Amino acid sequence: MLSHRSAAALWGFGEEHPDYIEISICRHHKVRRPGIRVHDRAGLWSRDIGSRLGIPVTQPVRTFLDMATVTGAKTVERAINEADKLDVIDADALRLALDDYPGQPGIRLLRHVLDKHTFRLSDDELERLFRPIAAASGLPVPLTKHMVNKFEVDFFWPDLGLVVETDGWRYHRTPSAQTRDALRFQTHTAAGLIPLRFSHWQVKHEPRHVLNILIKTAANLRARPAPLPAL
Repeated sequence: MLSHRSAAALWGFGEEHPDYIEISICRHHKVRRPGIRVHDRAGLWSRDIGSRLGIPVTQPVRTFLDMATVTGAKTVERAINEADKLDVIDADALRLALDDYPGQPGIRLLRHVLDKHTFRLSDDELERLFRPIAAASGLPVPLTKHMVNKFEVDFFWPDLGLVVETDGWRYHRTPSAQTRDALRFQTHTAAGLIPLRFSHWQVKHEPRHVLNILIKTAANLRARPAPLPAL
């Protein structure tokens, strides 16, 4: 069956290696063919084998695991985005499926890429982690879950005109959700506010980055005239 980069190309979310086609054989082998790289997959499970356009190919989850052994994080991330656009598999489903592949080659890199985009905190956890970061930046205590311009925002500083929203930055977003996000940003900006967005992953695992952005933003806001009142 096609596998690795060749399987990704057949599914539509990756590109083949320019010098060879990659296939897997479910047995021990000593096959050598010009222009073909053969992977010995004697332990491959039947659930990992599928078909597309009449061609035997590894299923998407297995294909991503294989890709992660022969490519880097950026290539894998682009492939995840493309697979989502093509409705082959979305990031949440892929991340969940990895629980069935403990210890498999490629799983560490794939989890690293996915977790940044599927990681979510509860509202209580988010507030508990974000408040100390905001305080360390010199910002006063924010309003939380406050209505601003007819949108509920996570954190709001009315005196500074600063709005902070957080999310999981999930790959799979419907057109209506993307439209609403754009409308929120446009409405806040038109009202003279400064909207910032952080992922839950950044709040949990990259607090220094969040802190630096808040410090610089707060300094800029204090130097400008007072904003118009929010509606």
